[in-house]
Amino acid sequence: MSIPSTEPPTLPDDLVVLQRDWLSSNNLLCLGEQPAIVDTGHVKHAAQTVHRVREVLGQQALATIAHTHLHSDHCGGTGALQAAWPAVTTWVPEPSLGAVQRWDEAALSFDGTGQRCGRFGADQPLVPGRGVRLGRHDWQIHAAPGHDALAVVLFEPTLGVLLSGDALWEHGVGVIFPHIDGSDDFDTFNDTLDVIERLDPEIVIPGHGAPFSRAGGAIDAALGRARERMAYFNAQPAQHALYAAKVLIKYQLLDVDAMTHADFERWLDAAPSLHLLHQQHRPDLAWPAWLAHVLTPMFSKGVLRRDATHVHDGA
Repeated sequence: MSIPSTEPPTLPDDLVVLQRDWLSSNNLLCLGEQPAIVDTGHVKHAAQTVHRVREVLGQQALATIAHTHLHSDHCGGTGALQAAWPAVTTWVPEPSLGAVQRWDEAALSFDGTGQRCGRFGADQPLVPGRGVRLGRHDWQIHAAPGHDALAVVLFEPTLGVLLSGDALWEHGVGVIFPHIDGSDDFDTFNDTLDVIERLDPEIVIPGHGAPFSRAGGAIDAALGRARERMAYFNAQPAQHALYAAKVLIKYQLLDVDAMTHADFERWLDAAPSLHLLHQQHRPDLAWPAWLAHVLTPMFSKGVLRRDATHVHDGA
């Protein structure tokens, strides 16, 4: 069996990956006469995002912003970038365009998951089957439902570079959010993995984690791991609900760093997605007992910390 290469892939000089932590997505800067950025991180890091983009662009103006999908860790810096470069054109997946323009936080999923995102505008739709010019390259737009029902991936066929968002990571998979709402199953994610396999990229730039390549079988291995995880969730959907609940809670603490015990309990009670996950995971348990079931291992493993007054992120 081949062992995936641990060497970072070599990208052209005009494609610059700004790798972020797990609260903020990675950013891809596409350089050229009309510089572009794909995905903009979380609002908590918005000022840092603007600073890092300025460091790369120098005196050039950012011309284009595009998004693989509109979860808050992928679009939270967009408003700050628009304020820094008011002439920028902003692209979002086609079904999300209207929701952004009227700023419908329920349709954009921020309300349901109890997340926050800085407000921004959008001008153009990313339509699967079409293309978009980003920097010096023309990128194909492919629908990538699964993690997010409206997501896209962007593929540059000459270079073989795939910008996968959260459709493919090297290790692990993201939460399958449509499944929480009962509107989708895990097979849709597998369909997106099939699309990625047919594209046969040389290099994958994921939404989180370092870029990885075909060399040494890293992409094939990532696809295999993702399919195994989907098979497990298909067989044990309650385990997906448990996984999703822990991810949403951890994400909140990554954002705020610490909450008083009372504020933490209020946030838990007010997050609609957590109530859906409770019913999907252990409807036999009352809400307080279920929360204890979810949170106890998070505290015991140091994922979260508790002191006399606050709950803290364990990172």
